[in-house]
Amino acid sequence: MSHAHDHHHHHHAPRDFRAAFAIGVVLNLAFVIVEATYGYLAHSLALLADAGHNLSDVAGLLLAWAAIYLGRAKPSVRRTYGLRRSSILAALANAVLLLLAVGAIAWEAIGRFAHPQPVAGGAVMAVAGVGIVVNTLTALLFMSGRKRDVNIEGAFLHMAADAAVSVGVLVSGAVIRHTGWTWLDPATSLAIVAVITIGTWGLLKKSVNLAMDAVPQHIDPVAVKRYLSDLPGVTSVHDLHIWGMSTTEAALTVHLVRPTESDDHDHDTFLATVTKDLHDRFAIEHPTIQIERGAPTVPCRLEPDEVV
Repeated sequence: MSHAHDHHHHHHAPRDFRAAFAIGVVLNLAFVIVEATYGYLAHSLALLADAGHNLSDVAGLLLAWAAIYLGRAKPSVRRTYGLRRSSILAALANAVLLLLAVGAIAWEAIGRFAHPQPVAGGAVMAVAGVGIVVNTLTALLFMSGRKRDVNIEGAFLHMAADAAVSVGVLVSGAVIRHTGWTWLDPATSLAIVAVITIGTWGLLKKSVNLAMDAVPQHIDPVAVKRYLSDLPGVTSVHDLHIWGMSTTEAALTVHLVRPTESDDHDHDTFLATVTKDLHDRFAIEHPTIQIERGAPTVPCRLEPDEVV
């Protein structure tokens, strides 16, 4: 078996987002402390409940942050890929946390249609205003990375969802004060729940796919197979697998039938070229390539597409 390994790993997330996580955690933790203190002093159950909800967002940020650090752990004898997959598990956990949170909001909103609650007081609306600023600022810290890293997307969605909830509290509170439409509060909550659920469903789908070793979304497996098939001397491509080692790194294994390999020098050059191309063109960080001569007397048992 011949191996082509690309050791030039990309750790975009740790380098670009360590400061973002630190700022986000500090900002949100400070907000939780202020909110809980004010809620306790003002005997406001709404503020205390919201402080608890925001504390779960801090937990979500810490989860995503920890996964980035764990992903940098060196491989061991047992964990030959290190702990890279922890970023996938963190993204999955964050998606589940978000869905549980919106489920709780939806349940409360439905109950409020039957039993309308008092309109949000001035203090609650003021805290909601601060929440909009804190959560929007934190969401913006992760905005640039959400497209290329599902783990960062989880952190972004947590903060964007909270900002949306705070906007709902502020706007519906102000409108209800002027109109008396108490139904607007739960209706706004349900509308926000719908928006968050749509975004979170995409995150859940991506993270479940990565956890199940699906081809990462940014890689076109058909284009990869076409590229490999068109390589000089290659007559057949089989046992092609592409999966996410983490939320930012992809791996590939493949068997290439190349009957006319001339010498060892050509072999190494060929592998080096393919490794570089897979990295540069498809962002595949860790390819392992098996070269076969295609002797009819020694068929590869992994050649059929249905065999894994």
